[in-house]
Amino acid sequence: MDSSQYKDYILTLLFVKYVSDKAKAPGGGDIDVPSGGSFDDIIALRNSKEIGEGIDKVIAKLAEANDLRGIIDNAHFNDDNKLGKGKEMVDKLSELVGIFQDQMPDFSKNRADGDDIIGDAYEYLMRNFATESGKSKGQFYTPAEVSRILAAVLGIEKTTLENYVELYDPACGSGSLLIRAAENAPHNVAIYGQEKETTTAGLAKMNLVLHNYATGEIKGGYSTFSDPQYKDNKDDSNLKQFDFAVVNPPFSDKNWTHGLREHGRFDGYNDSPPQKNGDFAWLLHIIKSLKRKGKAAVILPHGVLFRGNAESTIRQSLIDRGFIKGIIGLPANLFYGTGIPACIIVIDKENADERDGIFMIDASRDYIKDGNKNRLRERDVYKITTVFNSQDCSNPKYARFVPNNEIKETNGYNLNIPRYIDSSVSEDLQSIDGHLNGGIPVVDVDSLSLYWNTFPNLQEKLFTFLREGFYSLAVEKNDIRDTIYKDSEFSAYSYKVENAFEAWKSAVDNKLRTINADTKPKQFIKEIAEVILEKYEAVTLVDKYDAYEVLLSYWDNVMADDVYVLVEDGYKAVREIEVFYKTTENKKTGVKKKTETGWDGKLVPRELIIEMFFSDEKKVIDDTEVLVVSAQAELNEFLESITEEDDEDEIEKEVKKRKKVISERNKILKDLKSVLEKKTREHYAKLTDDECFELLLNRKWYRFLVNGIFSLYEAVSHRITDRVSELADRYEQTLSILDEEVDELESKVKSHLERMGFEW
Repeated sequence: MDSSQYKDYILTLLFVKYVSDKAKAPGGGDIDVPSGGSFDDIIALRNSKEIGEGIDKVIAKLAEANDLRGIIDNAHFNDDNKLGKGKEMVDKLSELVGIFQDQMPDFSKNRADGDDIIGDAYEYLMRNFATESGKSKGQFYTPAEVSRILAAVLGIEKTTLENYVELYDPACGSGSLLIRAAENAPHNVAIYGQEKETTTAGLAKMNLVLHNYATGEIKGGYSTFSDPQYKDNKDDSNLKQFDFAVVNPPFSDKNWTHGLREHGRFDGYNDSPPQKNGDFAWLLHIIKSLKRKGKAAVILPHGVLFRGNAESTIRQSLIDRGFIKGIIGLPANLFYGTGIPACIIVIDKENADERDGIFMIDASRDYIKDGNKNRLRERDVYKITTVFNSQDCSNPKYARFVPNNEIKETNGYNLNIPRYIDSSVSEDLQSIDGHLNGGIPVVDVDSLSLYWNTFPNLQEKLFTFLREGFYSLAVEKNDIRDTIYKDSEFSAYSYKVENAFEAWKSAVDNKLRTINADTKPKQFIKEIAEVILEKYEAVTLVDKYDAYEVLLSYWDNVMADDVYVLVEDGYKAVREIEVFYKTTENKKTGVKKKTETGWDGKLVPRELIIEMFFSDEKKVIDDTEVLVVSAQAELNEFLESITEEDDEDEIEKEVKKRKKVISERNKILKDLKSVLEKKTREHYAKLTDDECFELLLNRKWYRFLVNGIFSLYEAVSHRITDRVSELADRYEQTLSILDEEVDELESKVKSHLERMGFEW
């Protein structure tokens, strides 16, 4: 079935297993797991003829006990149209339940406070379901990177209230925006969400539970415009107001007026949002739903910044009232439901009447390709949030505080970001004079001033004065790279890059060595990442955000998993191995057989153990493999050299002898590998504390990170080398030289034609 359908089955079982496991832990969980409503009850149904109906009943009991009817019971496990009939359904569901039973951990041990692993796994699954579901089905999920930006620029982390603050999302989808914002709150937060699609609202409620926000309230099955579920307790005609709001509504919603009840949303704006475009309807709903000092972050298509008619009238009113604190332009093709570019509009009612401008960021060029979508990197997320929260205007091609008079008087209330921030790359203009008369323009050489400031003597080594406004290359074109690499200042620069890394390592090494059960991984990475930004702040040419990305991408792919293991098990986990099995079942007897398929270190790959302790044995194996390959190559060569005149008996005898040599060497090789594997496997348990640190920190973590940092240094060298070479190539041949070449070639062609009897 389509992933938009099977996600409901997968995520429902994940939810039931999680809450069932948590209920067994000391203190239980936030969800009441009644008798007959647990994952154990589902396991008991495996291979039963009534498994489909039975699972539905188990989930119904769990839903009934927790007021989750219509939330967790939307996937029907007894649907023979989707799951097959009779034995097909039994086998399919039994196998599915078996995967959750046999191949997933016991979630009762999931105790990394503030770092809910299973909740993050749930988010991961939803992201992949959204990716696979295609354009029409990805609307229930906002990319996690965008969610984190909204949470960070919202300002919820600055609240100091001892009581609950209230957080709202009127189009909450699967709840990711609410969760990210709530995670940023320094104290308790009351969560309220509304979602029109009932099944998606169920995803949101389950998502809240899995992220330890079980008390969060999600209203599903109602349109925010025709039937808003949160209203003022004293006056039902007014909307309830909240401290904070986040929303990623459906872009350019054409059906927003169906059954519309206004509830004063559009009062005082001199016009109503267009009937066939609901972007401003959602924005005004959010503003109406905020308290007097309320704050919000809203994702909308770029068109809201500049479209005319009614939208222009509303936009003018919003600017005049000072509600818009900031605008962040995002890259195109980030979202699963659309490829159009979007922006984040940050609303802040507090001191709105005193606001004298809008802070703008153009982040539209900062992303990487990820399949058929674009994706914000960790460096992009950090840069956006830190620049916005500090209101940093040091790079006017990225961010500016735009005063009201420039918005109102100069640009007629048009908020299109390119009017205020020119983030385009400067055009690489070519010099006609240089092409005609030779020479490299001074302006092109001066454009590399960052390099000349860092390596003061390098410019004189590469260029010499030719004539007014032009240089010539001072070295042979083929010697450009060597000249740069041999420059003493350029060579010393590598030490600056390396020393910054060593300074970071010294600053965080003790933190890494003392990871324990009290470590909060998400806070931990934030702390050590801020240090790497600090250490690379003063290193010119290497962007500190690139150094940050090296660390954060490794954290996301490898290091975070390692740290979570250390939080759970401590450094003794370095001494542990993981064994992998496959299970086969005899179809006649039903007996299952478990067979080992491989193993590796839990934290440290076996290759690092071999490298550190058994390098001699590994060299013998490598040398033996060379001998085997060599013997096989010699046999192949012999077989290819055979002719019809050669004696067949002698050939057979020689082939047999050579194959025997190969077989003997293969046996030796197999025995050597077997002995090494046994030694390696047994050595994990013998590791000392110092050896554990050496293996995990120096040989695994630091080695990878330093290689990533070194690639940044190499990128610097490539950029300057490539640019100088490009300029040399561009102006190497003047027009007169090209004319001479044309004349020479013309003469040769004429000569050839005349010899062939043709007139020129």
